[in-house]
Amino acid sequence: MNILETLNKILLKSKEADKACLMDPEIYKNIASVYAQTENLIAVLSDMRLNKSYVFSSRTASELGLSFPENPTVIDSIWEEEILKRIHPDDRMKKYIHEMRFFKLLEDTGNEKRSDFCVVSKMRLLGKNDVYEWIRHRMFYFYSPYAFKLRFALCLYDRAAGHSKGLISEFLIINTVKGEVVAEDKFEYKHVLSQRELEVLHYVGKGFTSKEIAELLSISINTINRHRQNILQKLNVKNSVEALNGKFISRHD
Repeated sequence: MNILETLNKILLKSKEADKACLMDPEIYKNIASVYAQTENLIAVLSDMRLNKSYVFSSRTASELGLSFPENPTVIDSIWEEEILKRIHPDDRMKKYIHEMRFFKLLEDTGNEKRSDFCVVSKMRLLGKNDVYEWIRHRMFYFYSPYAFKLRFALCLYDRAAGHSKGLISEFLIINTVKGEVVAEDKFEYKHVLSQRELEVLHYVGKGFTSKEIAELLSISINTINRHRQNILQKLNVKNSVEALNGKFISRHD
């Protein structure tokens, strides 16, 4: 099972169990719409119970080469594929991994404090001129006060302010009440792993087996297994799951 399948399984698990949820979707659609209008961004509200998303766009969307036929555009999925497919493949995988961390952190947090946290990321998105541009991504979760299950996710996309030179991808979990970074990812494997090892790790994260990776890279399965072993040794981890989790620094008690 790859990272996206795993996320679908955990995020949509409340689809049947949360029938007692009385949260009004229109309230949260209005929140998303106001964000899009006041901050000139793209706001995506995903409903875990209905497995639907509502995309509220602004002029920023067209500047980034994105097109949504209606406002909001309704998607029969919790994933805003039109945006996600344009995110740099490496950053997209990190985004999925980080969202899983965010979900697990909030699941271990008392319901009264879950609204204290959000995700703030900086990623590369392929713009209308086929050039990667830096965008900022923020994500908030809304839990049902009735069944205490995750009901809505709000994702906000806008252009990263300032010059793009020297920027690196960044994935943070923020406690907005305390103004503290709770967790951050340090994906700096390029300084530790070889280019081939990075390729192998990339395909492992997508759920490919060693045999499938060997076929994709046109090398032997023994070579793939050797690369995988080298990755574990260089990163000082026990298995591929820990390797994909990155150099994760947690400050959450």
